[in-house]
Amino acid sequence: MNDPHAPYPEAPGVPDTLGALDPSGAHAQAPPPPRCPAAHPDSVPLSGLEFQQTPSQLYRSLRREHGPVAPVLLDGGIPAWLVLGYSEVGYVTSHDELFARDSRRWNQWPAIPTDWPLLPYVGYQPSVLFTEGAEHQRRAGVITRALEAVDQFELGHDCRQIAEQLIDAFAGAGNAELMAAYAHALPMRAAVQMCGMPAGGADTEELVRDLRVSLDAGEGDDPVSAYLRVQERIQQLVKDKRARPGSDVTSRMIGHPAGLADDEIVQDLISIIAAAQQPTANWICNTLRLLLTDDRFALNVSGGRLSVGQALNEVLWLDTPTQNFIGRWAVRDTQLGGRHIRAGDCLVLGLAAANTDPQLWPEGHIGAENSAHLSFSNGEHRCPYPAPLLADVIARTAVETLLERLPDVVLAVEPDELTWRPSIWMRGLTALPVEFTPVVG
Repeated sequence: MNDPHAPYPEAPGVPDTLGALDPSGAHAQAPPPPRCPAAHPDSVPLSGLEFQQTPSQLYRSLRREHGPVAPVLLDGGIPAWLVLGYSEVGYVTSHDELFARDSRRWNQWPAIPTDWPLLPYVGYQPSVLFTEGAEHQRRAGVITRALEAVDQFELGHDCRQIAEQLIDAFAGAGNAELMAAYAHALPMRAAVQMCGMPAGGADTEELVRDLRVSLDAGEGDDPVSAYLRVQERIQQLVKDKRARPGSDVTSRMIGHPAGLADDEIVQDLISIIAAAQQPTANWICNTLRLLLTDDRFALNVSGGRLSVGQALNEVLWLDTPTQNFIGRWAVRDTQLGGRHIRAGDCLVLGLAAANTDPQLWPEGHIGAENSAHLSFSNGEHRCPYPAPLLADVIARTAVETLLERLPDVVLAVEPDELTWRPSIWMRGLTALPVEFTPVVG
């Protein structure tokens, strides 16, 4: 199929685990897909301790052995291509006619089990993430209009209040684990308030846990079930807002002239909330780690707004919260980075690897003062404006408020004792334990 914007038929073998492949439950009749192409003989598994703790070393190794596009294996030995080069990621994300977002093109569907842990990433849903062409413009336009109406000063004020409440809960103890007590909680509360949900309730905390599992499952987690619970909660939110609209993102999406169906709004709200929570939480925590462990920031950390801004931007270059993104699917046979890409092949966008591409930084020095990173992706499917600006408001307010309230905060462990979550997708710490002078009252 050469037209990436034409309707794509349901292919037999595409799992319907997420319950959203076709609102009617029916599958279009299409000829059986061809046998899955075999994995490249030099494919490298995207897993293991090296990847989890020091992914930059693995990226360098892959680039040295394979160039800017490397053959890799996803969970269960499923083949894909990891795009490592800055120019190559930019090319893929700028050429939707060659590398499209509708995952039903994937030539590996016959090999994918219904309980595959990455299914929440790639199982087709009626979400803006998988739309193309005019339909994508329509859906992304609704999101943009809804987010543009968010007052950034009001959001900053709300985030400050949320931060103060969270800090009050542990300030008197003199110690805290900031990932759970602060970094994850703050952006989630801010996101649900923007969307019109009450913040701080038990169901909101459950939503936080289920979003984490669906986006970044650990051993023993069930990401598919977690995603379905998230979907049910957002379905109820949309139903409530249709009955009682307010001044929030959900109500604005419902009232937009494009007239999105409820299932479309649900899926797009999940995308908005998920993007606002998990990546922003890791952005906050990775920035706090940098400020607390790097001598370049130590002298200016208490009260230095410029230092906080520099740290936030440097993290997007060197420890970007979204390391890899799956993905794009080749519309037809093509070439990329010296590789023959077959129609239906999956390409994983190596955002972290691209940000540190030596072709971009030939002297080996990452110029973190500029903002040409790919951490919010690129092209038509990049994070819709003004989402990156809102994420910056949330992250910056979180970091600055913590440093102002707890000016002598230090790590409670040695820096090399900090560990990263076992994920190839998200870059975030398992915990960030800190100590400080107790603040009473």
